[in-house]
Amino acid sequence: MVQWLHSPGLTAYEFAVQEMENRAAGIAAGEMDEAIWLLEHPPLYTAGTSAKKDDLTDPNRFEVHVSKRGGQYTYHGPGQRVVYVMLDLNKRGRDVRKFVRQLEDWVIATLAEFGVQGEIRPGRVGVWVQRKDKPLMPDGSLAEDKIAAIGVRLRKWVSFHGISINVEPDLEHYSGIIPCGIRQYGVTSLVDLGLPVTMADLDTALKRTFESIFIGNSPKSQLIRG
Repeated sequence: MVQWLHSPGLTAYEFAVQEMENRAAGIAAGEMDEAIWLLEHPPLYTAGTSAKKDDLTDPNRFEVHVSKRGGQYTYHGPGQRVVYVMLDLNKRGRDVRKFVRQLEDWVIATLAEFGVQGEIRPGRVGVWVQRKDKPLMPDGSLAEDKIAAIGVRLRKWVSFHGISINVEPDLEHYSGIIPCGIRQYGVTSLVDLGLPVTMADLDTALKRTFESIFIGNSPKSQLIRG
């Protein structure tokens, strides 16, 4: 079974990591259900396992947390939906690449619910949107902004960490880092794209699209709504 969890307000990062690790251990031991946890963090930066020191351009801006997830520097803060994904890949084929593709597909399907075309780019982790309203890139191609980040960790083939989607964060807060080590592209949000989407709207879309991406990969899967 996959249990949906929601924490109102802002959740401390250290607390979230401890809860994820406890849940992942419980799932691996067969003592707890798989879970999707929806939350928001106070403003902070996290450094993934591939983070480079020079990409933290303003180390005194917000708290910086060293994370064991994959990836480089990213920002979390109010107005961004963080989705921690704790699933048992022992039941889902033990295929890490497939799992990451599923996370990408989940974000893309969720964005499509609001008429936004999310895209994947080789060598650029996350989900991107083209910006026809911005000046062209030096090579003449359309400008692109990142709207969602992906970074996961596995322990005993159970995932934790997950994805984050920008609904209405303060995009200026990204200026203290080079997000994911990518300098030439920007970041955006659903509201920045001109869409009056609320966090509740996004949560509904995430739940609706989850089944089409993940349910069925395990014959024992069953959603618990809440």
